[in-house]
Amino acid sequence: MNEEQRTKNPKSPISNLQSPVSNLQSPPAVGHFLGGVGALLHDEAGRYLLLRRAATKDFAAGVWECVTGRVDQGEGFETAVRREVREELGVAVSLDYLLGTTHFYRGTAVPDNELIGVVYLCSLAGEQVIRLSAEHDDYRWVTAVAAADLLSADDASTAWTRRLIERAEGIRPLLSADLRRFNRREGFELG
Repeated sequence: MNEEQRTKNPKSPISNLQSPVSNLQSPPAVGHFLGGVGALLHDEAGRYLLLRRAATKDFAAGVWECVTGRVDQGEGFETAVRREVREELGVAVSLDYLLGTTHFYRGTAVPDNELIGVVYLCSLAGEQVIRLSAEHDDYRWVTAVAAADLLSADDASTAWTRRLIERAEGIRPLLSADLRRFNRREGFELG
């Protein structure tokens, strides 16, 4: 029954129904957030690459992390993660597995600081030399055990990196060579 029919037949039970949207005091807020990516690099020896944020950084200075960055307008997650790795380390990577998603505030919990992201488990695409950008002042290839020692601070950024390595440690033994080849060839984006 359309609006005109309900008006013509006021005794109809449908004539008293209202749209759920019309009952709202105001429409829901539109989401506003930044897109981000992360790349946790690992090698065949089972080590992870950790980077120390430069003391000059405005957020989490001196904290050990993996490669992180924002997605530029018009850019997909895979393109963004490859670009961020090139910018921060000067190397190319293969995307081996999608480790997970993330949601956090880069500082205070306001819309301009809200970030949602995708984190990949990556490996170097061939033999390459790490060249740090100004974003980091040190790097180390570490085992999961050594990472736990290095990531002992209790701040949120360090805790996030610890969880990321724990997750990678759980996933890596499950990744077959065939699945890695498939992921490297096909990627993760669905279009």
